[in-house]
Amino acid sequence: QVQLVESGGGLVQPGGSLRLSCAASGSIFSIYDMGWYRQAPGKQRDLVARITTGGSTNYADTVKGRFTISRDNAKNTVYLQMNSLKPEDTAVYYCTADLQTTTGHRNHYWGQGTQVTVSS
Repeated sequence: QVQLVESGGGLVQPGGSLRLSCAASGSIFSIYDMGWYRQAPGKQRDLVARITTGGSTNYADTVKGRFTISRDNAKNTVYLQMNSLKPEDTAVYYCTADLQTTTGHRNHYWGQGTQVTVSS
């Protein structure tokens, strides 16, 4: 089995910062792209940021210049540094990983989600 476990969510005031972490564990052979999505109430789940094994990144236009995605391949962990947070960033944030297990299966995995609330 494979697990993605997020941490770091919470309540923050507008203009504040949060850092999300997501650690992948289990029967992992190799991890390819990792990323973060978010879903606000009543809305679809949208890509926030993605990072390749080599460190190439892409971001949603709404977070460019404010959010930074990074990863530690040795720890199978991806991070999302969120600065200058706005109320519209409020959502459940989900970690994702495209990975291959030790049994040879390649699939797309999701974490359980962590709530981020930006409010005064």
